[in-house]
Amino acid sequence: MSGLRRRRARRRARRWLARAALAALALSAGPVLCARYVDPPTSALMLQRRFAVLRSGDAGLGSAVVQHEWVSLERIAPSLGLAVVAAEDQKFPRHRGFDLQAIGDALDEAENGGRLRGASTLSQQVAKNLFLWPGRSFLRKGLEAWLTVWLEALWPKRRILEVYLNVAEVGGPGVFGVEAASRRCFGRAAASVAPHEAALLAATLPSPRRLRCDAASEWLLERAARIEAEMARLGPGWLDGLER
Repeated sequence: MSGLRRRRARRRARRWLARAALAALALSAGPVLCARYVDPPTSALMLQRRFAVLRSGDAGLGSAVVQHEWVSLERIAPSLGLAVVAAEDQKFPRHRGFDLQAIGDALDEAENGGRLRGASTLSQQVAKNLFLWPGRSFLRKGLEAWLTVWLEALWPKRRILEVYLNVAEVGGPGVFGVEAASRRCFGRAAASVAPHEAALLAATLPSPRRLRCDAASEWLLERAARIEAEMARLGPGWLDGLER
């Protein structure tokens, strides 16, 4: 009889584990699926910046610390999409969320004494910026990878690019999305940005809290020139055919 009770207990435990796994799937997939159709009004990173200011006691700056304006992909110059792909993730049209070669190269550099650099794709950056917090902990990286799988499964590539262009911090500290960055740096909407200006915005992406397109250093201008050359090499049709 005790053996029968143990078997029943194990079956109950397996059922509870299966239900817990399904609940975890639903909890993580739900927000990702919702954001496919609903334009996010903010992101986890924007909220963190606002809360940090509020905690510092400058309550009046809680909203001013973040500049953000959502625009659809149709209202963003194609050169901006090409520039961020050329700068951050040239395999974006072809990979399924992870650039395994870039990850391997980064690990090899670290093993040879170099600094461990990031190898995140645009999809991973969207998962981190939209849903998670900054940092390099294993927990955060694990959640980022999990959400990236869902993003690639539930969103078309055009939506990933659209959200990235709207939530990435770019152009300067506290400036989120290419519309706010274009207006701050060039005084006009993202729809009318020229290719060399798009390259300059993309050049700030490694460290937008330190690099500013409205006060560009010689290093930033040189990086922008390299990005523009990569844009020309890839060609204006590099992002054509992204699934809708």
